[in-house]
Amino acid sequence: MTQLAIRNLSVTLGVPLFSGLDLVIGKGDRVGLVAANGRGKSTLLRCLSGTHEPTNGEVTRARGLRIGHLEQDIPADLSDLTLHALVLSALAPEQAEFEGWRVDIVLDDMSIPQELRGTRLAELSGGWQRLAMLARVWVTEPDLLLMDEPTNHLDLARIALLERWIASLPRDLPMLIASHDRAFLDAVTNRTLFLRSERSRLFPLPFSHARVALDEMDAADGRQFDNDMKKAAQLRRQAAKLKNIGINSGSDLLITKTKQLKDRAARLEDSARPAHAERSAGAIRLSNSGTHARALVTFDDAEIATPDGRRLFRTGKVWIEKGDRIVLLGRNGMGKTRLVTRLAAALQGQDDAAIRSTPSVVPGYSDQALSQLDAAATPLEAITSRFDVGDQRARGHLAGAGMSIDLQNGPLRALSGGQKARLAMLVLRLTHPNFYLLDEPTNHLDIEGQEALETELLEQGATCLLVSHDRSFVRNVGNRYWQIDRGKLVEVESPDAFFKVSETA
Repeated sequence: MTQLAIRNLSVTLGVPLFSGLDLVIGKGDRVGLVAANGRGKSTLLRCLSGTHEPTNGEVTRARGLRIGHLEQDIPADLSDLTLHALVLSALAPEQAEFEGWRVDIVLDDMSIPQELRGTRLAELSGGWQRLAMLARVWVTEPDLLLMDEPTNHLDLARIALLERWIASLPRDLPMLIASHDRAFLDAVTNRTLFLRSERSRLFPLPFSHARVALDEMDAADGRQFDNDMKKAAQLRRQAAKLKNIGINSGSDLLITKTKQLKDRAARLEDSARPAHAERSAGAIRLSNSGTHARALVTFDDAEIATPDGRRLFRTGKVWIEKGDRIVLLGRNGMGKTRLVTRLAAALQGQDDAAIRSTPSVVPGYSDQALSQLDAAATPLEAITSRFDVGDQRARGHLAGAGMSIDLQNGPLRALSGGQKARLAMLVLRLTHPNFYLLDEPTNHLDIEGQEALETELLEQGATCLLVSHDRSFVRNVGNRYWQIDRGKLVEVESPDAFFKVSETA
């Protein structure tokens, strides 16, 4: 049964985001929405929820359809509410008075601890804020659920909690989920819509299988285009020969045949469509300055502690060697970021008897908040103030990273999360490191960006220590795995056991 249908939907905001989009969502459809940063995913969800008017086309909703829409950003006027009050505020006043009990049921279903329910939203972590906003949507009992990047800020345990919660919902509840988390899309969706400026593609498959089908379709389109253009060129050559013969012989029949061949060639050329070429959101390229040293970093039983001195774990004696791509595993609060920041301080010259590095190490460090970027600077200043490249080359680098002239000269805060992440990767490349220290590097990156970062780390032979909650990224990049387990740092062969425990925790 159709719950929502869109026909010939188009949105143009300066440039076309998508056009001619047709989609039907029925009961049981769980659709993954995939596109690069800034390509219209959030705008499409707003069109479906009724908060944004499309440029063209129509949206048809089933009579009485209740749509629940989880947006990416939290409205500023909600940040002072407690978690419980936030969810309660989604109900109409009369409902809130007589059916407030529904809030506790939803919070229980989503495993939100009792002690957090009286906490102001502004004081909660990003992960709990995300689940609180989802609870606020769900308490209204929607018939169709729209979710915009629901895994943002969630650690592995909470992503697993979200996956279990979605699996527990009625099987006929339709959803449209915009996400860059490939493993999450594979776990919770059964259809995939690749949103494009034109000729968007829909497959009755979860993301990974749909991606293979999309690549095959694009390749077939490319072959068809090449064949059509070759055939058109052949027809034009035949027409040129017949024209010469017709003129020399004075044959009206050959002149007519020449025109027919040209017309056939023109029709082929007009109807031929080249294979889709995705407009890149900006390149991600890294460098590896290399080193002759084998062991770049040595931990001599370093004690990793909280800022107030409470011990979290000890590292034992471990090494990071050239070519290692080590992924640090552990649940939130166990000390992953504390280890990364302590190592970063040691690499930047702070005395640390328990952490030693070879003198040839050139570190490239990026933290979760991208604090290596000066928030008061423009993107152009972020490059020219640190690197001797000159304005012209700096602008070329920024353009390659997806930033137009107006963005290059504007404030850093005007950049999207994906643009800031690409700028941070550019800063790392220009540092020419031989050791990368990356804390949640895929935050805010679209799937194209994630795959580009994976490719660069592998092809550059980069040595790195990284923290990530992105299961696909961890599996694709890591060749060694350190896990924080019961107060110790231990090496494990694979991340899969840790993922499995996180998914059932």
